[in-house]
Amino acid sequence: MKLIHADTATTEPQSLDVLALANDADPRRLTLDGVARIDLHFPAFTDGRAHSQAFLLRRRLGFRGEIRATGDVLVDQLPLLARNGFSEAVLRADQDLAVAQRQLERFKSYYQGDAVQARPRFVRETA
Repeated sequence: MKLIHADTATTEPQSLDVLALANDADPRRLTLDGVARIDLHFPAFTDGRAHSQAFLLRRRLGFRGEIRATGDVLVDQLPLLARNGFSEAVLRADQDLAVAQRQLERFKSYYQGDAVQARPRFVRETA
């Protein structure tokens, strides 16, 4: 996962192939042709709707482009963001990039399946 500090990120999409999706929008109603990146917003770290959107985009809709988490993104959210299909995260301004990178490296694999690796570990190891 690519980590971006809030001080270096732009808040608005800079090109036509970037889509900023409101967190109350249904990704299943989108036309994803020509979209390279989708920005999903966390208005508060307690609002998890963007997690559901990312999962839908990756697992059900097969979106292969970048999915960026923006807004109130904290270091402790990063493992779940990665498992739900986010490829980039713009960290809140008070979050430390070094701590964030360590958090991502903490767990090498997971037993359960997720948006990125659908098959659970026990199936992957016996195949």
